[in-house]
Amino acid sequence: MAAPLDMEPSVLSLELLPTDPLLLILSFLDYRDLMSCCYLSRRLNQLSSHDPLWKRHCKKYWLISEEEKSQRNQTWKALFISTYSDLGRYIRYYATLKKAWDDLEKYLGQRCPRMIGSLKESVREEDLDGVEAQIGCKLPDDYRCSFRIHNGQKLVVPGLMGSMALSNHYRSEDLLDIDTAAGGFQQRPGLKQCLPLTFCIHTGLSQYMALESVEGRNKYEIFYQCPDQMARNPSAIDMFITGTSYLEWFTSYVNKVVTGGYPIIRDQIFSFPFCRYVHDKECVATTGDITVSVSTSFLPELSSVHPPHYFFTYRIRIEMSKDALPEKACQLDSRYWRITNAKGDVEEVQGPGVVGEFPIISPGRVYEYTSCTTFSTTSGYMEGYYTFHCLYYKDKFFNVTIPRFHMVCPTFKVSTARMVSADAEPNHNEYAVDEDEDSTDTDEYEDRRRVLDIPAPSGRCPRHT
Repeated sequence: MAAPLDMEPSVLSLELLPTDPLLLILSFLDYRDLMSCCYLSRRLNQLSSHDPLWKRHCKKYWLISEEEKSQRNQTWKALFISTYSDLGRYIRYYATLKKAWDDLEKYLGQRCPRMIGSLKESVREEDLDGVEAQIGCKLPDDYRCSFRIHNGQKLVVPGLMGSMALSNHYRSEDLLDIDTAAGGFQQRPGLKQCLPLTFCIHTGLSQYMALESVEGRNKYEIFYQCPDQMARNPSAIDMFITGTSYLEWFTSYVNKVVTGGYPIIRDQIFSFPFCRYVHDKECVATTGDITVSVSTSFLPELSSVHPPHYFFTYRIRIEMSKDALPEKACQLDSRYWRITNAKGDVEEVQGPGVVGEFPIISPGRVYEYTSCTTFSTTSGYMEGYYTFHCLYYKDKFFNVTIPRFHMVCPTFKVSTARMVSADAEPNHNEYAVDEDEDSTDTDEYEDRRRVLDIPAPSGRCPRHT
């Protein structure tokens, strides 16, 4: 029988709704909405205080573990609120940066333990405020957040941001603590309102972060300075860009370190944020039982935009298959390079050995070395072959292909001081350079050579002693 038309439907009260479905709904809310529910009604206040609801937010935003919760003897909600009261302004960045630091510390603890001791404890919020007052500029929140986790590094060798050796050129970059960085804050023309992030005690060079959009830089852009050697104005400083923000700059470096993108040699990270050895999967060639692979890297501190001089290093790995027959053991006699710049100009170079050595390759063994080359153009490529002789059949010689590998200068910006003087000099856009010289092979220079699982060679060829 139909209900009377004058009957009103019953109102479903929030107080009458079952608890479990409500808790399920609340579990999908962000921390802001969950906190707002505390002020809507007594029932929602009770439900939103259900401690398991805050566990997800503690883990998501503050990376608080069960063990840490037990040590601090607080509820999940109390943990979230107390942490938010201290670090709330960094909630967008904290989890990402904390994970990066945790991953880096774990990795270094296993492979570079002495470097852990160079890391400084976190700074207080008032310390960062004091630095802002001192330099008269606001620090970006991602930078501040990182220093609430670790206050950079002591000025030591090896540097946290990596090392590189190349003949008599050595570099080891430290991540500066906040006070040292503030002391190096720049207001001089060419580097106005720039804060150093790193420092190399060998070269005196730093990577800088622009705290304002001045002199052609974007706010928070990170770069290596590169003086314009062709300009009369000392404030004419070109820039090789290394990052668009502190978060991107730091986390990309850490990711490269912990994924094995940078080699660990003698307890040092052999690379630094910009000199990334890039390995193209296509830069591999196999000739018989020998495989040659190449990784490349750009060195900003040895490069310049004016005059155009772009310095690259390359790491070459030569490996013989472990399944090769013992009689396939051989020794490298010479190298041949064909070097082509961006204009199509070709230079050919031949010479004995590699970096002054004549490595022996046998089944399962690896030889690696690092050398360098320069281009006057912003890109170029190299290819060639090695000539080996067999140790068992000394009259047998053969060539091993070196795959073609490309080198490309990364993003750079020319000095605004140079661009302003357009009436005296040709106008250059952001990527324009004069390209009027050939490349130079510098294979005689050595960064670091590693021989894996075999005795170090004498450096002299037995056939010519």
